[in-house]
Amino acid sequence: MPLPDGNAPWPPPQLAPLHREMRIDDAWYSGDHERLAAVYRDQPHREDGRRRLWGRHRDQRPGRRDGRMHIPLAGDIATTSADLLFTEPPVFTVEDTATQDRLDELVEAGLAKTLLEAAEVASALGGVYLRVTWDASLAPRPLLTTVHADAAVPDFRWGVLTGVTFWHELASDTATVWRHLERHEPGHVLHGLYQGTPDRLGTRVPLTEHPEVTALADSLGPQGDTIETGIPALTAAYIPNVGPNRRHRGSSLGRSDYGAPLYDLMDALDEAWTSWMRDIRLGRARLIVPDGYLRDHGPGRGASFDADREIWQSLNIPPTENGAGITLSQFAIRVEEHTRTTDAIVQQAVRSAGYSVQSFGLGDSAAVTATEINARERRSMTTRKKKARYWLPALPDMLHVLLMLDRRLFTPNLAPERPRVEFGTAVSEEPSSVAQTLVLLSQAEAISTDTKVRRLHPEWDETAVREEVDRILAETGAAVPDPMQTGQLV
Repeated sequence: MPLPDGNAPWPPPQLAPLHREMRIDDAWYSGDHERLAAVYRDQPHREDGRRRLWGRHRDQRPGRRDGRMHIPLAGDIATTSADLLFTEPPVFTVEDTATQDRLDELVEAGLAKTLLEAAEVASALGGVYLRVTWDASLAPRPLLTTVHADAAVPDFRWGVLTGVTFWHELASDTATVWRHLERHEPGHVLHGLYQGTPDRLGTRVPLTEHPEVTALADSLGPQGDTIETGIPALTAAYIPNVGPNRRHRGSSLGRSDYGAPLYDLMDALDEAWTSWMRDIRLGRARLIVPDGYLRDHGPGRGASFDADREIWQSLNIPPTENGAGITLSQFAIRVEEHTRTTDAIVQQAVRSAGYSVQSFGLGDSAAVTATEINARERRSMTTRKKKARYWLPALPDMLHVLLMLDRRLFTPNLAPERPRVEFGTAVSEEPSSVAQTLVLLSQAEAISTDTKVRRLHPEWDETAVREEVDRILAETGAAVPDPMQTGQLV
């Protein structure tokens, strides 16, 4: 499919409902007050008819500040999702030793942080794209990058990504909107530059018209807009956060960890915290005093108001009259009520997102073993396993593409393979707990030295495990002599 021509609407109209929801997800994920107010300006009411906190008009009078509080629960949920998946980086293995060494180099070049970023964005926006590209002026290797779901127009057939168009807006010092479109198809990547308006793609112009993409022009082939990759595979993949998309059944796009139920809960949480902070503001101690107790600013200087002053209100009565002295006024702060309300909302929101409250530092904080943590966080562990299944097809595919491009562009003698992927553990056991378990199994004669070493050092390769086992057996005198060396071969 070629790049679009003509003054087409952008993003494409068929994606408008999905992008509208992504804008809301993005506003909650960003935690930005202005974005939240903007997305709810046109839909200020919840489904139950109540007005949203972020749908209310801000008091624009001079000296009035916005008293609304925002708790970044959405960002915490996205971060927790990424941490559960990729805090311990996955292990990638292939058969060929030279290929494994090169794969390790590519992984150590920053793959772990790329996956953490991708998983966090996928949690917020419902999915994320992995893209393989290269720039020899930056690094002598292909690069694995992420593209957010609200900057892509995908093509699916039977749920399989067959092509995708990425875009981003370029810098501009005028009302003109410059867009760079990058379409990935098997075997090639197409590039186009467009000069348009905020909602229209506009006119297609040569890449040399904007300095940010001028360098791409030298890489284009005879067709003028295409870069041949030299491999038959698609250089991009889509990873849904989780499926199905409940609001758009039949869509191949994933769903966010937020969604309509969490919108209301997160809005209610902000409203509860706003009420709590209002109690604190109103609960500050104030003094009611007669006029005679106040300092005058002087004739013709008028009066001023300081929101933080200790003297709040004056009464026009003589200071010597009975009951007219200084009076302390202080309102109660409903700490217990607000604490219970906010905790209940957070716990319900976390459960609705598919996680255990313990994953967010809530609940019992006593020291426990990894087994007990897994039991308490069963819901989070289940969600983690579910999300890992969505990563398993695409991640090894993209690493295979990475290796194929590496052979074509940087390492000619490489033998590309599709790697095997093993996800790391979400919860690491304490060394003392592991040691106690191994002692009990050893006393029961139910575990070998080889298995003990593997259990204690799961990150070691076969050679390191074998060498450690040999050292242990030699030190304990349990090593079995080699029959070929002792002449006892029977």
